Amino acid sequence: MLNVGRIKEGFVLDHIHAGECLSLYHMLKLDGRDCTVAMILGAVSQKLGKKDILKVECGIDELDLDVLAFIDHKITVNVIKGEEIVEKKVLALPREISGIIQCKNPRCITSIEQGLPHVFVLSDEKAKVYRCKYCEEKYTRNF
Repeated sequence: MLNVGRIKEGFVLDHIHAGECLSLYHMLKLDGRDCTVAMILGAVSQKLGKKDILKVECGIDELDLDVLAFIDHKITVNVIKGEEIVEKKVLALPREISGIIQCKNPRCITSIEQGLPHVFVLSDEKAKVYRCKYCEEKYTRNF
């Protein structure tokens, strides 16, 4: 049995779909932060069959919950203080996201104007569809 030690202060992301932990690590920009990270890949889960878990020892304020919710709003976020879970955060799909994904439409203003941020708006919550704020190009998920 694998044993990964407790963290003193930070957060644990649980119920990540198996195989998505590394891309989540990069999208949350944890590779650019000075914090301790433990990844558990392919753990057995009653809910998902297999799951990944990400344990991060740094303040929860360093976690962009909108990015996390966009990736998968069903991930469990456990806030740890003093080696104990003090809060479980519930994620909801963000209404608008910026700087996470890019519009693929070559005629979109974001392709022409270099400094313009890529902004997507949730157009269909049930189907989890995001569209570019400027050209309404539908975002197709590839992770």
